Amino acid sequence: MTQLGGAVPTSSWELMGAASPETKAVLIILAAFSVVSWFLIFAKAWQFRRIRRSANAFFRAVAHAGRLDEAHQAIATLPTSPYTRLFTEGVTFYGELVPGGVAMEPHSAPRLTPTQLEALRMVLDTQADAEHDQLGRYIPWLATLGSVSPLLGLLGTVLGVMDAFIGIATSGAGNIAAVAPGVAEALVTTVAGLAVAIPSVIAFNIFAARQNFVASELEGFAWELISTLAREGRL
Repeated sequence: MTQLGGAVPTSSWELMGAASPETKAVLIILAAFSVVSWFLIFAKAWQFRRIRRSANAFFRAVAHAGRLDEAHQAIATLPTSPYTRLFTEGVTFYGELVPGGVAMEPHSAPRLTPTQLEALRMVLDTQADAEHDQLGRYIPWLATLGSVSPLLGLLGTVLGVMDAFIGIATSGAGNIAAVAPGVAEALVTTVAGLAVAIPSVIAFNIFAARQNFVASELEGFAWELISTLAREGRL
């Protein structure tokens, strides 16, 4: 606790330097939370940026291809992404159902039975779900940090206020000059908790929206792949 009768702190740094051990412990934990939070924010931002570039390249390659076999050849040179993995999984499974796969001429390829078509849909849905889960990896940690940090900051504030009042009662001083430094010290942890929570919650909402957007694109492309098989007379 800030010593009563001592020099009055004039900045947050001085308050933290003169803080009680409990307050310093809370601040250290919040500092660790902040490091983890910003690491996740930058890592996921880079991941989604890379996926967006891969998606643009993938859709350009598919749009320029006239048939599935041409699209399959075109994406072979592209970096691995959720889109290429979904396409490859669908084409590979189709090749297991139909010998020769998409390399066969559409008019000579045997048509899929309803059971085989349903199996292909399940494979595409499973792959899309797996990509959705992979994209969401570590994103819930941001929500956890955003929820826990304010509570931890509040805990530090309560402990600081208790310590301040104990010091006031012990010294017998009850004027504002004696109370203010202790209360100000206690509020530092609340500020620190909010400083960790606000960017974490914002980032969580942004990344969750991007995750759902990519998942929607994958589901839409899965249906487009089946439509292309039908359009080429393979179903």
